[in-house]
Amino acid sequence: MLVIFDCDGVLVDSEILASRVDSERLSAIGYDISIEEMSHRFAGLTWDRIAKLIEADMGRSLPENFHTETDKELDRRLGTELNIIPGVQEMLDRLDYPRCICSNSSPERLRISLTHTKLYDRFRPYVFSAVAVRDKRPKPAPDVFLHGAAEFDVDPRQCVVIEDSTHGIHGAKAAGMRVVGFTGGSHSWPGHADALTAAGAETVINRMSDLPAVIEALAAWDGVDI
Repeated sequence: MLVIFDCDGVLVDSEILASRVDSERLSAIGYDISIEEMSHRFAGLTWDRIAKLIEADMGRSLPENFHTETDKELDRRLGTELNIIPGVQEMLDRLDYPRCICSNSSPERLRISLTHTKLYDRFRPYVFSAVAVRDKRPKPAPDVFLHGAAEFDVDPRQCVVIEDSTHGIHGAKAAGMRVVGFTGGSHSWPGHADALTAAGAETVINRMSDLPAVIEALAAWDGVDI
């Protein structure tokens, strides 16, 4: 069995940091949006998709270089302020199965986040960015998950994905994989677990310490061979 982790909001507490940066910069150009709304509404989406939705709301285009400057600020904060999700290191110590990361973030951002939180060496070289593999289609396309399974020569039906977003869950399910929802990030909101369940998560946890036992239980149920 292969265990596939999303990165942002699952291994590192970056979603709340990204929402804070986006909220601050969007408010500065007249699009008032709270950190909570950014997290709830846009979690798991690529910036291109977020920008299209915001521009539709505003009725005008975002300023030139807005995304580039926002990215620079976020990368700066990720490299200095980012926290690991509590319990991740201990969970990895207990997890005996092969593992990888499948994320919508760019390879450069994954390196920044994982290096700062001392997780990069625990996964490399199996850190896969959806925008750098196959047809470069981000989640909810299944491509990055299928790429991860292929790298390990594992049938998608023998993969379990840990995801905090409905878009990620849709992608994992489209790949034919099983999914555990995670709501332990600072960006989580009331109703988050219900949304993940509705999207297709078989179970939802909010503590990483619970994951090894959940993986063992899933391995014993139909659909996963070990």
